[in-house]
Amino acid sequence: MIKLALICLVIALVAAIFGFGGVSGAFVNIAIALFVIAMILFVVFLVLGLMAGKKVKDTVDRM
Repeated sequence: MIKLALICLVIALVAAIFGFGGVSGAFVNIAIALFVIAMILFVVFLVLGLMAGKKVKDTVDRM
C-alpha cells in the first residue's frame, strides 16, 4: 500500500511539472489516503501481533 502511495506521489509530481494542477491535487489526495490507511492497518496488525505473541508466551510458560 505504501508502494501505491509513492507511485501516486510520483504521478502527482509529473502532472504538476506538466501543469496539470487538478490531476496533481487529486493524486496527492489519493496518496495521502493510501498512506493513512496503511498506517492504520500497521497499528492494528501490530497490536494484534503483540496480543497473539503474549498468548503464545503464556501458553508456553504453563508447559
